[in-house]
Amino acid sequence: MAEAHQAVAFQFTVTPDGIDLQLSHQALTEIYLSGMRSWKKRIVRIKNSVITGVYPASPSSWLFVVIAILATMYTRSDPSMGLIAKIQEHLPVSQSMSTQCQAVVSAVLFSTMLWLMLIFTMRLCLKQLLSYHRWMFEQHGKMSTTTKIWVALVRIFSGRKPLLYSYQGSLPNLPVPTIKDTVKRYLESVRPLMDDKEYERMTKLAAEFESSLGNRLQWYLKLKALWASNYVSDWWEEYVYLRGRSPIMVNSNYYGMDFLYVTPTPIQAARAGNSIHSFFLYRRKLNKEELKPSRIPGTVIPLCAAQCERIFNTTRIPGEETDTVQHWQDSDYIVVYHRGRYFRLRVYQAGRLLSPREIEFQIQRILDDPSPPSKGEAKLGALTAGDRVPWAKARTKYFSSGINKRSLDCIEKAAFFVTLDDEEQGMMGDDPAASLDRYAKSLLHGKCYDRWFDKSFTVVYYKNGKNGINAEHSWADAPVLAHVWEYTLATDSFQLGYNAEGHCKGDVDPSLPRPVKLSWEIPPECEEQIAQSLAVAQALADDVDFHVFSFQEFGKGKVKKCRVSPDGFIQMALQLAYFRERGTFCLTYEASMTRLFREGRTETVRSCTNESSAFIRALEGGEVRAADVCKHLFRVATEKHQLLYRLAMTGAGIDRHLFCLYVVSKYLGVESPFLKEVLSEPWRLSTSQTPIQQVELFDIDNHPEYVSCGGGFGPVADDGYGVSYCVLGENMINFHISCKHSCPDTDAHKFGDQIRQALRDLLKLLSPSQTEASKTEESQPKVKKEQ
Repeated sequence: MAEAHQAVAFQFTVTPDGIDLQLSHQALTEIYLSGMRSWKKRIVRIKNSVITGVYPASPSSWLFVVIAILATMYTRSDPSMGLIAKIQEHLPVSQSMSTQCQAVVSAVLFSTMLWLMLIFTMRLCLKQLLSYHRWMFEQHGKMSTTTKIWVALVRIFSGRKPLLYSYQGSLPNLPVPTIKDTVKRYLESVRPLMDDKEYERMTKLAAEFESSLGNRLQWYLKLKALWASNYVSDWWEEYVYLRGRSPIMVNSNYYGMDFLYVTPTPIQAARAGNSIHSFFLYRRKLNKEELKPSRIPGTVIPLCAAQCERIFNTTRIPGEETDTVQHWQDSDYIVVYHRGRYFRLRVYQAGRLLSPREIEFQIQRILDDPSPPSKGEAKLGALTAGDRVPWAKARTKYFSSGINKRSLDCIEKAAFFVTLDDEEQGMMGDDPAASLDRYAKSLLHGKCYDRWFDKSFTVVYYKNGKNGINAEHSWADAPVLAHVWEYTLATDSFQLGYNAEGHCKGDVDPSLPRPVKLSWEIPPECEEQIAQSLAVAQALADDVDFHVFSFQEFGKGKVKKCRVSPDGFIQMALQLAYFRERGTFCLTYEASMTRLFREGRTETVRSCTNESSAFIRALEGGEVRAADVCKHLFRVATEKHQLLYRLAMTGAGIDRHLFCLYVVSKYLGVESPFLKEVLSEPWRLSTSQTPIQQVELFDIDNHPEYVSCGGGFGPVADDGYGVSYCVLGENMINFHISCKHSCPDTDAHKFGDQIRQALRDLLKLLSPSQTEASKTEESQPKVKKEQ
């Protein structure tokens, strides 16, 4: 094979005349350029480490301090108050160093120490400033004097042109809530879900825990908070994600969709060419830290960027007791799956990134390749879709040496994974609603063997030019990958574009080496394990009921005119829809982020509250003057929801605290009936919003067709719903609803109908007297956060 020969830098043969040495200049050139590229990356990494290390100051400020100190010395004043002279006394005296030279060296050393102290002071001040969260609880449009001063100080201490990770050292640590507050808020959250007798029993358990074991566990947790940068994140990653032994497909992985109404090109290879090139452009910005630090929209407040480190070149490695997340510094290739075959596709040639047209050319080569899969290769990916223990054992037994290890290493060390799907997906045909449901299921689980679910993310390109993404959850949360996805979609369509025939723009170097097909030697025993994993995964996939719809009767525009938070409005609609379907309330999970803190991930907002249940009972009860009563109760409920959201964002949530207390109890080997019951409660309604983070990349007003449908995830509870929603522009809300066919009490399509009707009913409730509502709400705080 030509590509195999090109990979060898030299060959030699022994002849009667001696050794005949043959050098491959092309291979040596590739090695040289690859080495240069690696060294450039190291230099950039070192430079960025220095810039980030001295932030919010700059390296050039050191020179300014040195010059200033030397200038004052020449005016015969001593700004060091004798310290420079002390340093000069203790300098190793060199015979070749004059007294004046010693004074200059001493001054430089003093200036450096002063500069470092100033950096430490500025960083400490910025950390204290970023620990202030009272601004989030203030009334909208009425900023206090304290907050105005705080904003000005944050701007001053934030420095200029921060890199992606510049704020990491200045972010505050996640605080540990008090046991008293957590227990109080927990009992308040479960009150609408329990009768009096059950609530009284839980209150006694909570009081016993608070007065005895709770304080002991809290002491250990505070100790960890002092030592670690975040007392939750490492345990959350390990125990919630990596120690799970059930399939990660459906249960953990999530997906993101393409544009809803347009497909930039119908050519599969061309779409892949632009998109893959865009991913590597993003990675280049990421490696150089040229991406702007994420902030809370409309503010100067930075968010933690730690999760960005593992976007690319990352894989989840299976283990018998626990999995691990493995990250590599660099990878110059991707792995492509097509019709049962795995190909290694290099995206760098002679030290440069291939153009979109060249990547399209290489993808087309894979599509046209007639070679059949190796024995056992076609459904190999099912191992990543099934239970984790069989996969871990199979990996150790069949993939720890030889050709199988080399091919598996190639997949795991790839920048990311690509699937070229033979199906057509998207909103199409006579039944666009059903086609969206199929599209969602395809992205969530596919055929259960044509995705590599362990990779940080898999990009799927369909036959008709549509694409989508499936992501593993342990390494980061959805907003991090959504940021990459938004950039890729926008760059693909608005910057790179396509020619009139639908192909990528540019020229092709026909001498590019062909993509290399990976080789496997799968024994019959391994094939049997693949079949078993596939059976488990297929049963799980077949049980998933999915419904995706775009609600366009109104959006956040009309909701905000009613002076209501769009997120609070949607959460109340979900509560109403669930109550109408099941006749009861349930423990509801809404994901919030804690990235205001270092290494922060998520916190839970318990959306079912006493206030929301009181509103829904009044609305459904048909009382006299129900409209006036319900309006008041609705606003009270949404205000309570927003308060809970703000508390969760500012580190005062309860669920991560309770989770960590439970982990400590397990380490200590003590049982807590209270914690055991709390952690075993099912989330029958699990919800999450996917906000658009880079609004500047899209023009929704002039080009509303270029909007993503968002993304979704599988149901968390066997008898519950998973609901993801995305608020787009002023007049659209997209919903992704999942549940299980095996549960007779759930139906994704019926629940979707309930959500539509609930949205209509809530707007109808608020709309007739918007003027009156506005007057009564002028003194009430409006939402700071819109997600």
